[in-house]
Amino acid sequence: MSGKRIIVTGATNGVGLATATALARAGAQVILAVRNLELGAQRAAEMGGDTSVVRLDLADQGSVRAFPSLFDGDADVLINNAGLVSQRRGETIDGFEMTLGTNFLGPFALTNLLFDRVHSKIINVGSDAHKMSSMAFDDPHLRSRKWSPFPAYARSKLAVMLWGLELDRRLRAARSPVTTYLTHPGFVASNLAKVSETPIMSAFHSVVNSVANQIGNDIDAGAAPTLYCITEPIPPGSYVGIDGRLGYKGGPTLSGRASVACDYEAAGRLWEFAERETGTTLGM
Repeated sequence: MSGKRIIVTGATNGVGLATATALARAGAQVILAVRNLELGAQRAAEMGGDTSVVRLDLADQGSVRAFPSLFDGDADVLINNAGLVSQRRGETIDGFEMTLGTNFLGPFALTNLLFDRVHSKIINVGSDAHKMSSMAFDDPHLRSRKWSPFPAYARSKLAVMLWGLELDRRLRAARSPVTTYLTHPGFVASNLAKVSETPIMSAFHSVVNSVANQIGNDIDAGAAPTLYCITEPIPPGSYVGIDGRLGYKGGPTLSGRASVACDYEAAGRLWEFAERETGTTLGM
């Protein structure tokens, strides 16, 4: 890792924190792209190494557009790690459904805006949750359909998976030196946002955390699939998941994705939708 410059979004907590820490301690120059600069500075001091902290709010396209001007130079690797499970249906400042806007449209725009400055790899953190979802092209922001936290999260991760599929296709077609990968960190308790402040949902979240601590990965194991994409000679476009039962706990391995995430027509349609919503293009 020594000498590599790597951008990690969502680097203050969970898998993003573990990823950034491992990279910094391996000698990489790590840019922590975070919403909370104070917490980011604290995390950078704790992990040591060659780190810098830059503000990025993926739920705000203005912040995404400003990000490239906040640091100098290029990067070897972009890791789109940040994500959330919304507590309730909300919209970003740009009018996107919050989960889709933060987990997919924000990273999509960021990648397009940074593409000319990324020289080696783009790694998008997906999830096996995509296997339980389908795209709603007639109502992508769930304005008329029923909304609930985990289906919205699963749909946003399916969007990430389809984006990764189309990104890989486009990079190959252009014979770009940049390669892209998708990952699934396993069932990581600290990666789950608290979905509600109500007593019932708070209790549910506590149960989920307790179960995850027993059958899921810790944050270091959750970071392993992302690190695997950097260190191992795997095929471009690979999906790196977890080798344990149900993909909950274990080490990194090349993994299969659901057929719904292998639909090139849907991937192309999603790409066009994201370009319209964000006003950004890849620029190849």
